[in-house]
Amino acid sequence: MAIIVRMVEIPKEFHEALPILQKIEAAGYEAYFVGGSVRDTILKRPIHDVDIATSAYPSEVKSLFKRTVDTGIEHGTVMILDHGTGYEVTTFRTESGYQDYRRPDKVTFVRSLKEDLKRRDFTINALALAEDGQITDLFGGLADIRKKIIRAVGDPNERFNEDALRMMRAVRFASQLDFRIEDATMAGIKKHSALLEKIAVERSHTEFVKMMLGVDAENGLNIMLETNLYQHVPVLKDYLPQLQEIVASKFHLTNEAQVWSLLAFKFGFSAKQISSFLKKWKTANKIINDVILTTELLFSIAKHDVSNADLYHAGAANVDNAVIVTADQAKTAGLQERYNNLPIKNKKQLRITGGDLIKRGVLKPSPQLGKVLDYLEHSVVAGKILNQPENLVNAAINFLNED
Repeated sequence: MAIIVRMVEIPKEFHEALPILQKIEAAGYEAYFVGGSVRDTILKRPIHDVDIATSAYPSEVKSLFKRTVDTGIEHGTVMILDHGTGYEVTTFRTESGYQDYRRPDKVTFVRSLKEDLKRRDFTINALALAEDGQITDLFGGLADIRKKIIRAVGDPNERFNEDALRMMRAVRFASQLDFRIEDATMAGIKKHSALLEKIAVERSHTEFVKMMLGVDAENGLNIMLETNLYQHVPVLKDYLPQLQEIVASKFHLTNEAQVWSLLAFKFGFSAKQISSFLKKWKTANKIINDVILTTELLFSIAKHDVSNADLYHAGAANVDNAVIVTADQAKTAGLQERYNNLPIKNKKQLRITGGDLIKRGVLKPSPQLGKVLDYLEHSVVAGKILNQPENLVNAAINFLNED
């Protein structure tokens, strides 16, 4: 049964896109805001993407606007650029045949809003908002939002066979929204968890990181364990006790490097193991480097043995990461202040260069030059030498005499 309610206030993101809807409707077609943006508006969360669905076919949409891009024309999606911001407009459609458990083999354009909403993943995302503020809810999404429930549209088994990534999306929503996955949907995830291996790692990676950054990330990770999803992503299946320990702890992470650092630390990974682990997850090289530095600092914190060199090597961002991952003020008290008080934060701040040492006749160009500069850098960081040119020159001479 269709439920139609009126939203009292439409957010500015929708107001800005209203000319698109109005132009499509003026031509005699239906057009609605759909999906996550409608859900987030009801939940008073920030809106990231404004998606529009319409009964107009792609060719009909393109005929109405001067500037369009065929971003996903085979699936009915056209981007409209007429109003400064790009808005994706997708034709109502049905889908069939999911041999890769991700994308439909066949897409059929239809004129029916009901048919379009029926193919969506969860009831909380199967909502359509008209320009006058009316919300069409055909599958109980509004009630599920009120009850804080994630429920598949129709048969969960069908939904997860159509797109296995939906299982990770369910877990991510549970974490981000602090919602509960209802029993039949949960059972469907457990039954089909192995299908996650059919999905490109990059897609699972995105959902996993978002889940670990959610307001109830412990719950999200726990659901992954309960449904066996963790067995079908890279490496995690070998570390169940450690994952259970993480679930039992209280963690609140704010970026991707912290997510992987928490896991790497709990798994006891070396730098080489971290690199191997994160390459399997197709993680960016910058993140891998930050995780290695953060994890090394976490081990020093755990041993209550954090030197200035440890803080210097980690860098400001990774000192912050380690403090957040540790989540224990007693263990990390003063670390950020100690970092801020370091004499130098990088080698460029050393008040002497190799060229200066050569000009002063301390030594000639040679491999030894790098060795001397490394010694000066480490000695300044450790507080053994003042970062002043004369002090540095004298220290260099003494080092060479002792060497």
